Amino acid sequence: MADSDTHNKEDELAGTEQPFVAHLVELRDRLLYCAYGLAVAAALLAIWPGPSGLIDMIAVPIRAHMPSGGKLIAIGVFSPFFVPLKVLGMTSVLLALPWLMYQIWMFVAPGLYSHEKRFALPLIFFGSLLAYTGIGFVQFFVLDKMFGFIQRFTPVSVNATPDISSYVEAILSLYIAFGVAFQVPIVVMLLVRFEMVTVEKLRSFRGYFIVVAFVVAAVLTPPDVVSQLALAIPMCLLYEIGILGAKYFVKHSKKPDDIAASTEVDAKL
Repeated sequence: MADSDTHNKEDELAGTEQPFVAHLVELRDRLLYCAYGLAVAAALLAIWPGPSGLIDMIAVPIRAHMPSGGKLIAIGVFSPFFVPLKVLGMTSVLLALPWLMYQIWMFVAPGLYSHEKRFALPLIFFGSLLAYTGIGFVQFFVLDKMFGFIQRFTPVSVNATPDISSYVEAILSLYIAFGVAFQVPIVVMLLVRFEMVTVEKLRSFRGYFIVVAFVVAAVLTPPDVVSQLALAIPMCLLYEIGILGAKYFVKHSKKPDDIAASTEVDAKL
């Protein structure tokens, strides 16, 4: 029986080795699937709400703090055409994000052990959820507070009518910054899982991480206190969530041999 178990473990990845050309073909297929997913997402968004509708949606936070009837302006000759297309492309990537991450997982899955596959899909789901949460946090909270803060410093003699191109670039950078920053729990759990750090070291590093979070927020966000605090504080909270989830995550993603060894050690103690 023991020999059979050993043989099964040795054969867990048997047959998964592929020549270099096969890897290239698989990569090509996954890239094509990603392109198909992006095309479907772009087609759906083009039908509803459409490029102009997307611009209207993301402009809601700033228009709420502009004079009645105020609108964004387009300085560039081609801005009214290219900026909505840019927003459509970025939104298509966000909509297709779980599909894109799934294709990445499918490409690397043949080289993973069964215990590694068990936690890959939950990480994809959790990472996508965190990214959407960060972007939603920007759209429905950060932008409103940030523009309200900025407008209070606008002189009466100045009519604040931002250019649509600069506005879209600013909020897209915020979307990316918050979407990436909200991945802190994933990074923390992976660092512990691959034994690069321990939970105890992460706890002792807590004070330094707070400083790092505020530095990152100062670099990635506009120079206003509201958006910087809105990024730094959630990062600190997510760091704590990552520490809490790391021990559970490591326990349920160990190799069977590691689980048996740790059980034997606990029994001896």
